[in-house]
Amino acid sequence: MFSGIVENTARVLRVERDPHNENVHLTLTVPFWDELKIDQSVSHNGVCLTVVAIQPQTQSYTVTAVKETLIRSNLGDLKEGSLVNVERSMPAGGRLDGHIVQGHVDTTGTVADVQEAGGSAYFTIRYAIAPEMALKGYTTVEKGSVCVNGVSLTVVDSGIGDFKVAIIPYTVENTNFQTLKVGDRVNLEFDIVGKYLAKMIELRNLSDSGLLK
Repeated sequence: MFSGIVENTARVLRVERDPHNENVHLTLTVPFWDELKIDQSVSHNGVCLTVVAIQPQTQSYTVTAVKETLIRSNLGDLKEGSLVNVERSMPAGGRLDGHIVQGHVDTTGTVADVQEAGGSAYFTIRYAIAPEMALKGYTTVEKGSVCVNGVSLTVVDSGIGDFKVAIIPYTVENTNFQTLKVGDRVNLEFDIVGKYLAKMIELRNLSDSGLLK
């Protein structure tokens, strides 16, 4: 489990497509590379990936993204030199400074607009989701939480298929929001609490209608 508070940005050193399957191996460098361990879970742009190798000679580590991950996220867009938001899993007893983030990306969105606002920036994110999935909690609410590229953010304005978030300068400078522009894809994970509430309402409605026995 993660909190959506990005620790640092990692830079992609190598992208290697496995010749035997559809997996992609990503080699990255990050300041805390020497604190990582094989089998450790690390969030990459909001995607939970397992460290499979560490290369001390290049101060780097490698993770593998499988086909399903590449379909659901923007990790397939990464290339040499790309910046990736990274966060190690939240320690037991640690502060939950963001919100509960699983590292299971639901879908991708597109940066539709970026507006400067007196030192901060408003990012409008547009996404496509089936109506039945929205009813299951795959959506946003105003003042609720959403995870964008692994960053825990508060929704300023929630529409149907889009939402707006306000980004302070510190977040822009310390995440890959500094590189985002209109048209870029971002990873989205909707609030797990909202999904559970939607599921409970669905089950209650089925029970009341006699369809749940």
